[in-house]
Amino acid sequence: MSVAFLSFGRAVAPLARPNAAASAARPAAAAAAASEARRGAGGALGAGLGICAALAQAATGRGRSRRLLHGSRVAMGGSIRMISKEEALPGRQEELRISEKHYVLGTPMKGPWPEGHDMFVFANGCFWGSEKGIWRLPGGGVYSTAVGYAGGFTANPTYEEACSGRTGHTEAVQVVFDPSKIGLVDILRWFWEAHDPTQGMGQGNDRGTQYRSGLYYFNEDQKRLFEASKVAYEAALQGANRGRGPITTEILASADFEDKVFYYAEDYHQQYLAKPRARPYCSAQPQVVPLPSFESWCPEDLQEKYRPKLPEDHVEHGFRVKGSMCCRPQAPKPKKDVVPTCETTDGTPEGPTRSFL
Repeated sequence: MSVAFLSFGRAVAPLARPNAAASAARPAAAAAAASEARRGAGGALGAGLGICAALAQAATGRGRSRRLLHGSRVAMGGSIRMISKEEALPGRQEELRISEKHYVLGTPMKGPWPEGHDMFVFANGCFWGSEKGIWRLPGGGVYSTAVGYAGGFTANPTYEEACSGRTGHTEAVQVVFDPSKIGLVDILRWFWEAHDPTQGMGQGNDRGTQYRSGLYYFNEDQKRLFEASKVAYEAALQGANRGRGPITTEILASADFEDKVFYYAEDYHQQYLAKPRARPYCSAQPQVVPLPSFESWCPEDLQEKYRPKLPEDHVEHGFRVKGSMCCRPQAPKPKKDVVPTCETTDGTPEGPTRSFL
């Protein structure tokens, strides 16, 4: 089975482990954090954190202030400086426990996977909305999804550890799919279009290395597809006067990681936006620029093998769907001024990349 992975400093305070009482209080505390976050300067947003971070602060019983440390900006304990392997937390051998079945799809959360299915892992901002965007892709080809931590050094990190910036991981989504129904390139297209890959160590209101964009390849074909699509999308963004400059998505070999490239996150994060009392949230900033046509950027010798299964203009591609929100351009303006507007599922506009609480 071919496997493809997408993904989209220094220590701060010592990390405390969540206790049973804190875990039991997560749903109610998260709701309280959501209300606080909406108050702007009085909440976590006023401190420079995304609402995903604000919810997690209360849900885990920890509030972390934004501050400067050794020249690096820190948000929720995370840093925009990537740590080295030597600086990383040691982690643990035991995997975090998760449910056996997918909350939405009813399929297994872990392998072994059906014969002929492939795997794809990406990171493009807060993983709650990213995971929902993927399980909603059409065609019946998505078999299972899971959120976790990818591209770092620490084995089996916790959410608090990943947010501290001391593991090297980024929030990620693992997708198991049937390539006869949905292609790797279909998900790759969604990856590029569903976020702004020019934002470096962050996405929207969420800042830190745990929100960076990246691609991890397992063979030469994947490397060529990732690099070719990056060149094509960067040119498309620049042609549309969108983004903040060159694409900052890292492209690295999976062999660069001694253990796993992806670790499952805690069970309460899995399919979060489908569960009762979930607070829909979208901090992604899609640039409303489509990836150019497959034939225009894919190496000719790879086109037959990796041809997309979904139409390139499908309504659920890329920036059109992110989590439970649809991101669309605002009223007509000069192209350079177009910004995405996110809406709740009932059609109520909330403004560009805002929370939906």
